[in-house]
Amino acid sequence: MNPAPMPHFAPEQPQADALDAALLAVLRWAWANPASAEPSADARARALLLDTLGCAIAGAAEPEVAALIRASAEADPGTLVLPGTRAGLTAAGFAACLAAAACWHEACEGLAAAHGRPGLHAIPAVLGPALARHLPLAALLDAVAAGFEIGGRLGMICRIRPGMHVDGTWGSFAAAAAACHLAGASPEAALSALNHAACHLPFSLYRPIAAGSTARNAYAGHGAVHGAASALASQAGLGGPPGSIGEMMRLALGIATPGSFHGPGTRLLLDGYLKPYPAVRHVHYGALAAQRWHAAGHAAPAAITAITLRVYQEALTYCGNRAPSTAIQAQFSLSYGAAFALANGRLDPAAYGAASLSDPLVTRLEAMMALEVDEARTVANRRGCTLRVRAGEREWEEDVDSVPGDPANPMTRSQILEKFLAYAGPVLGVAQASALAARLLDGPADAPLDLAP
Repeated sequence: MNPAPMPHFAPEQPQADALDAALLAVLRWAWANPASAEPSADARARALLLDTLGCAIAGAAEPEVAALIRASAEADPGTLVLPGTRAGLTAAGFAACLAAAACWHEACEGLAAAHGRPGLHAIPAVLGPALARHLPLAALLDAVAAGFEIGGRLGMICRIRPGMHVDGTWGSFAAAAAACHLAGASPEAALSALNHAACHLPFSLYRPIAAGSTARNAYAGHGAVHGAASALASQAGLGGPPGSIGEMMRLALGIATPGSFHGPGTRLLLDGYLKPYPAVRHVHYGALAAQRWHAAGHAAPAAITAITLRVYQEALTYCGNRAPSTAIQAQFSLSYGAAFALANGRLDPAAYGAASLSDPLVTRLEAMMALEVDEARTVANRRGCTLRVRAGEREWEEDVDSVPGDPANPMTRSQILEKFLAYAGPVLGVAQASALAARLLDGPADAPLDLAP
């Protein structure tokens, strides 16, 4: 019996050409306007790098990530060493392990408009090569910023399907652009790399989170390695054909017509956020409202008799997990994040330990919490929440429409440094962590990058 012929999908060339042209314009702008030459962009790129590295240092100390680092070093030994560890890794192993470590506590950056994390994919793709080649800090910052701009823009139009997770998907574009920039490739070669990446872009499932599996924590590393490999392929002449990104969107994501594409001139890097809490960004609004309630001292948390959290629909879609029993389920749980903050007045990595996940008070508060859709915020595409708490006959309400780290409410330098020391300090020691932070935040941009003690 002859096999059925493979279906032929004709690319929609005019639309694809338009997207390629728009991307090339942004690539040329990003290449011609390095972030390190603009004080605000330079400061933001440094903070992004520091924050991601702090998250990675803390994550690498966790048993599962430490085991991944050892296994990677044994299977494919190299010379790159993540601060706080000893095993030598190749560039690919370093990228995969760094990304897994950085997102382990779910405390790393993001871009709300893209519904994902360009920096989490761009930084692992270029940090290892920059260290290996002893490149100046400016070269790394400029590459990361360029990757963020491309990944962020494509993330805004490459909306994932229901049941998918964003990590490891369009983030590969951020990695490819960053790797091309660091290598000194032209904008045209970078566009070819983006089209190459699109030809076999990863498809990431949300399923591990719902099941309590940490497989999701490897997605960003896979995406970073894929993007970096696409950059190498393009520079060697194995670039992707024009129009591949548009065709990928149509076939893989079901997007026939891309949405509004941001042209050159706007720094999406400045619109990104850093996280004060180790949880998915959607969880932050309820956690902050709960923290405020706790700080006000209205009543003892044990006296609470009813809780309602009203949030925008997207938060419920991705973070409606109830009664979490594992860390990753809890990181993606609106009800758990708010319940832990109501009980303890904070939300930090300790929230995901076995003792916290089984704490009777937190468990009771999480179980009684009603989650409702806030139609007004949903229709307006506006993030935020309303938290109502009742204790006996008394009731309180907290509204939150902005959290620290939002573009309009950025984390201060002292807050960024405090978070870095809280994450990296226990691993490196406060003195070493402080010295590393000073180098990344204030060190000369033209000096070779060095993460060693």
